[in-house]
Amino acid sequence: MNGWLLAAGITSLGVAGVHTVGGHRDVVRPLLSCELADEPRRVLHAVWHMVSLDLVLSGLALLYLSLTDGTPGASLVAWFVAVHFVGYAAAFLVITLSVGWPRPLLRLPQWILLLPVAALAAVGAG
Repeated sequence: MNGWLLAAGITSLGVAGVHTVGGHRDVVRPLLSCELADEPRRVLHAVWHMVSLDLVLSGLALLYLSLTDGTPGASLVAWFVAVHFVGYAAAFLVITLSVGWPRPLLRLPQWILLLPVAALAAVGAG
């Protein structure tokens, strides 16, 4: 068993839980009740659900990989997930830092949840 990938998988599923509960309250409800045109609003709603699914599937993949450590291709998949989460974190950081908010790193703190999954998966991938 690969403990690093196990920790990454559990963390990813935790992030999925935070995304689902907190995101529904803080993002989805306001989005669905705003004055944005119907099509872009529904597209953003669908994208939110796509990210929810992606976080869950990534967590499940990491859990599976943790149990099948040494299987050919496991390291490649773990690296893919690690880079994937670095990309998500980078997107939040770039957007947050480009707005010019005071204390920007705490305005959209999602990157704080995403980077640990990336780091744990990268270490576990070896």
